[in-house]
Amino acid sequence: MASEHSGTTPARTPAAGRGAEVLVASNRGPVSYAVGADGALAAERGGGGLVSGLSAIGPETDAVWVCAALGDGDREAARRADGELPAADTGGQRVRMLDIPAEVHAAAYNGIANSVLWFVHHMLYQTPLEPSFDTEFRKRWAAYEAYNAAFAGALDQAAAPGAAVLIQDYHLALAPGMLRERRPDLRIGHFSHTPWAPPEYFALLPDDIRERLIRGMLGADRTGFLTERWAAAFVACTRATLETRCAVHHSDGEAPHVVTAPPGRTPHTTRIGVHGLGVDAEFLRERAHRPDVDERLAALRAQIGGGDGPERRRTIVRVDRTELSKNIVRGLHAYRRLLADRPEWRERVVHLAFAYPSRQDLAVYRDYTAEVQRAAEEINSTYGTPGWQPVLLHVKDDFARSLAAYRLADVALVNPIRDGMNLVAKEVPVVSDAGCALVLSREAGAHEELGEDALSINPYDINATADALHAALSMPEEERADRSARLAAAATALPPAQWFTEQLTALRG
Repeated sequence: MASEHSGTTPARTPAAGRGAEVLVASNRGPVSYAVGADGALAAERGGGGLVSGLSAIGPETDAVWVCAALGDGDREAARRADGELPAADTGGQRVRMLDIPAEVHAAAYNGIANSVLWFVHHMLYQTPLEPSFDTEFRKRWAAYEAYNAAFAGALDQAAAPGAAVLIQDYHLALAPGMLRERRPDLRIGHFSHTPWAPPEYFALLPDDIRERLIRGMLGADRTGFLTERWAAAFVACTRATLETRCAVHHSDGEAPHVVTAPPGRTPHTTRIGVHGLGVDAEFLRERAHRPDVDERLAALRAQIGGGDGPERRRTIVRVDRTELSKNIVRGLHAYRRLLADRPEWRERVVHLAFAYPSRQDLAVYRDYTAEVQRAAEEINSTYGTPGWQPVLLHVKDDFARSLAAYRLADVALVNPIRDGMNLVAKEVPVVSDAGCALVLSREAGAHEELGEDALSINPYDINATADALHAALSMPEEERADRSARLAAAATALPPAQWFTEQLTALRG
């Protein structure tokens, strides 16, 4: 299994004239499937930066997307397709969905990617109790290797000579190195959508695992990050892990690059890039004014109550998955502190808290979702009145309702304890009807671009967050509108299609 592809597969020369010129690899693909009661498959297409990016390179470029089957419907679709999915299901894109055994995918995805790598890079462990790397961990790690090897094999088979391959995120940290061994002719890129842990936290991982991860990513010709901070952390971890077995070079006016020379092999150079993903203003603004959003806007206004005009109730908006790093519970505690310390805001503000369940197959996430609900209910029971519900908590994912909340936002609260970027911080100023003030954690990647016009907070400081909420609610309308306009301009500086093509150009260059 994994050992067949983790360092022993000889490089080979691809057959001329075969395969795709551009390949994208990610755990989740652009389409998912559900099996109906009659056995028929129903396809649902998604969106996002990769979808926009592949569309932007044009139909004349032969491109293919390689992804994993995530559920029973996906696996059935992959089996029926026996190769690429039907174009009618994918919007015309070439998509190859890998039918990786369910138990291998579960151990790799939940057992390593989400329970170990995500926790390391977001610094989520309660270190007196966790992590513990034991025999069971090693079994899950073997599945993670097998999962990455399956992607490397599929990319090898699908790539034309000299093709550009863009591999996405922490799920596939080993794949660049595995693919490099198979296909040294390819231009391989890797992009991390998460933060990167500092060296002292990355060192929680077993020494051999750290080295496997670093060497895996250094198999790429170029590895990209969302901010300078995360890129610098990766370089620092590389130095700390490989020590004298690597050299880091910084040239004036150029991005740093890392040179490694595994024993008995030719030195390889990996360039480090930074590409701060922005949002698509045209799409968001158009989508936010469709009839389904208008309907939800009216419903939210009715729930908020308090009438219109200068004395209308203000809104504090947050939209998140119930992911531990999003810090929703502390956000609710800060709102409670605002109501306790600033009674003038009682019955004059409503917190629209949209917390959409995430990773509910993991007990720690189910517990966190329940704690979010408890915190909201406690605020409502303590401060609510017959005509005012202080927190409107919604837990069912609804994109149209999220956009309606964005339009209503006077204040956006984005307070993660650690986040690769956080696109909500960028989306709300773009969509808000009257402009919004942004209360933003300094630990969000977006702070690198938006911090100057946001109200910056330490995400652990509940009292300071409550003070920032008060300042945001009290901000003069003209100042709020000016700040919001500058935030929107920064948020849209590198929209998804340009973000993708910029990386592709740099990789090919």
